[in-house]
Amino acid sequence: MDNTRVTRRARIALALAGGTVLTAVVAQIPASATAGQAAPHRAAGATARSSLSVGTADGTSYDDTYYKDAEGKTGKELKDALHRIISSTQTGKLTYDQVWDALKETDQDPDNSENVILLYTGRSQSKNANGGNPDDWNREHVWAKSHGDFGTDTGPGTDLHHLRPEDVSVNSIRGNKDFDNGGTKVDEAPGNSSDDDSFEPRDAVKGDVARMILYMAVRYDSGDGFPDLEPNDNVDNGSQPHIGRLSVLKKWSEQDQPDAFEKHRNQVIFDKYQHNRNPFVDHPEWVDKIW
Repeated sequence: MDNTRVTRRARIALALAGGTVLTAVVAQIPASATAGQAAPHRAAGATARSSLSVGTADGTSYDDTYYKDAEGKTGKELKDALHRIISSTQTGKLTYDQVWDALKETDQDPDNSENVILLYTGRSQSKNANGGNPDDWNREHVWAKSHGDFGTDTGPGTDLHHLRPEDVSVNSIRGNKDFDNGGTKVDEAPGNSSDDDSFEPRDAVKGDVARMILYMAVRYDSGDGFPDLEPNDNVDNGSQPHIGRLSVLKKWSEQDQPDAFEKHRNQVIFDKYQHNRNPFVDHPEWVDKIW
């Protein structure tokens, strides 16, 4: 089963028509966030949840600062530039135990601060109902840790940009399978499907899954003593440092664009924990510019 803190030097609140914008200086890198109503991820047939309690970032506000060395690049040149950016700014690195508390904040239900939203089921569940029992939630490695055998030591095995809370039994069904379309419906997680070698998440998080996988491929590029993680167009990749299908993941990212929940999550990881960003949440168009 594939189951800190930045000191803000200044915060300036500007009241604007239609919402409030917060601009923070975080490690001398500007971060902007807008607060307003937005619907987070929903399970199939679930009632829409209304609003985020904390604003979400407009990733384009980082183009002249955080992403300045990536501007105008494509292909391998863009991938290499993004790798340098997101690896050099990842000054916060967690232990596997610290991931529990971090996920309680990154994936908090915007309508219930006592709960988290589970990735595949979309269920809102008590933050304290985490553990190893069938109906608990645990730490899902979206890039299955056996794909490259990187374990749960600090590094890819504890990177919040691809770790999400998920129901224990649904996490077990996903296991270390690659991602693809098709399969038998997962009864406990409506909208998800699974077969012998692949897993298809519900529509509302297909893009999230794709962008997490592609983040991992850029962040872990054979440096830091970790394997070179690369997506491919295969399934059943086993212990190889690959995961697929790339062609399907690209379509998912295009079809399911980043929403307020995903953007907010990216901002929390940047502000409070790792201090790096998932560039494909800020710029989903970069997916096609690299792959």
